[in-house]
Amino acid sequence: MVEENGSIRTLSVDIGGSGVKAIVLDVMGNPITQRGRLETPQPATPEVVINAIVLLAAAQGEFHRVSVGFPGVVRRGVTETAVNLHPTWIGFDLATGLSQHLNKPVRVINDADMQGLGAIAGKGVELVVTLGTGFGSALFVDGKLVPNMEMGHHPFRKDETYEQQLGRAALEKIGAKKWNRRLERAIATLEHLFNYDYLYIGGGEAVKVDLRLPLNVKLIPNITGLLGGIALWRD
Repeated sequence: MVEENGSIRTLSVDIGGSGVKAIVLDVMGNPITQRGRLETPQPATPEVVINAIVLLAAAQGEFHRVSVGFPGVVRRGVTETAVNLHPTWIGFDLATGLSQHLNKPVRVINDADMQGLGAIAGKGVELVVTLGTGFGSALFVDGKLVPNMEMGHHPFRKDETYEQQLGRAALEKIGAKKWNRRLERAIATLEHLFNYDYLYIGGGEAVKVDLRLPLNVKLIPNITGLLGGIALWRD
């Protein structure tokens, strides 16, 4: 790919319901460019989102491979669900499609999984939730990812899912104070469900969290979703 491993650069992309972000990481996973962001095009079909990624990539300079976090179930580079994007994503081979546009190898993973890879310590049971347009989740046991866990669409309370109760639409409807009370209840529920050693809370709406968090719960910055991209190439 390149003469020396140390010179390999990874374009890390985070596809969200409201924004598409990109940054270039060095071989250790440290950012070496400024994060770029574009509003997620609407309707968010594969074609227009890929075009947005191509635009962001062109502004990021040289890179040799690409990591993508996608808001849905991903299996072998194919997106299987896309609740907050467009139905045409279902069954779409994003890894191959984007690789053809960028002429670089591409690996794709769920966006909360990628955020988790950038946050976890790699010891014990670690749960990651992302608060954004939707409600993402990722579970790790001793650093190993439990794949395809879409907890956001599971029942939480009042016959509604975690995403319906804690997604951006709910936040805008009920306000931050009530939303935080719901989140506090969700944290207690998740602790009893998973008996986690650590819970990490990230995503674009994590800045709205206004709670006295337990000692084993940590807020992580939104850029963590991009920094986790380096882990996709640790074979």
